[in-house]
Amino acid sequence: MLFLQLLLRCKKKYAFEVMNFCIMGNHIHLMVRPAPGVSLSEIMQWQLGNFAKAYNKKRGWTGHFWGDRFHSWIIQGIGGLIRTFQYIDENPVKAGLVSNAWEWEHSGLWHDRAGIRTILGPRPAWVVPLFPAHGLLALPFPVERPFG
Repeated sequence: MLFLQLLLRCKKKYAFEVMNFCIMGNHIHLMVRPAPGVSLSEIMQWQLGNFAKAYNKKRGWTGHFWGDRFHSWIIQGIGGLIRTFQYIDENPVKAGLVSNAWEWEHSGLWHDRAGIRTILGPRPAWVVPLFPAHGLLALPFPVERPFG
């Protein structure tokens, strides 16, 4: 997937962790933690700008891909972290795209269950106790994907 290929390049250019993600048809959710001194705005400008350019070139289109500027907020406390993580996981279910969150291939949950570490990287010790589904490898994974 083009967005994830570019996200890997973005991670090489800027120091940040992707804690969770979900790519939908008309929007994305990225839970990221930039390294100290790294600008989230610069990360997102690079990612979204390069994605729009590459996607438009592929399709022969012009202009922005997603109509709105990205929105961001600082997650406050463990409760905010849990709610945000779960919201990202459940987004494809709420949209009626899948019955179970782990079925959505363009998500952090799916990547965790597939054993794909390229986007998410090594998991902090707190992830699995708080979100057990992220610790369950599902067979017949891991799956070979061009982005990781």
